[in-house]
Amino acid sequence: MLKTLLATAALLCAPVIALAQATPVGLWKTIDDETKQEKSLVRITDAGGVLTGKIEKLLDPTKQDSKCDKCTDERKDQPVQGMTIIRGVKQDPDDKNLWGGGEILDPNNGKVYKVRIKPVDGGKKLEVRGYVGAPLLGRTQTWLRAE
Repeated sequence: MLKTLLATAALLCAPVIALAQATPVGLWKTIDDETKQEKSLVRITDAGGVLTGKIEKLLDPTKQDSKCDKCTDERKDQPVQGMTIIRGVKQDPDDKNLWGGGEILDPNNGKVYKVRIKPVDGGKKLEVRGYVGAPLLGRTQTWLRAE
């Protein structure tokens, strides 16, 4: 009886666990566009339905002390590690698998782009699209879930 009850509880929880993993919230490995090497760990958090993303760790030991010297806002000359690079992102009311409306900073060039975020592959990957103007004018990175 107890085994049946536990099995039933596990089956009922499985969709909730899968749903939780299909959100951008969590820790992500970013991948360098050119080298295809793991670059950093970014933690995306949700505060009242608004997502933010912060660089938790730079994976290249030689860049641990990097500063955003090309930034033009309050992040100028601030350490990249610990920096908030995603701000103001909300879930799309028409597409529950898409988040947008916010911005993303590229600390390498100091530019701020509009951003669209979409979990794919059951939440194991995250498509992060930075763009100017229309979403067609930009580039997409695929981040990998780290936890």
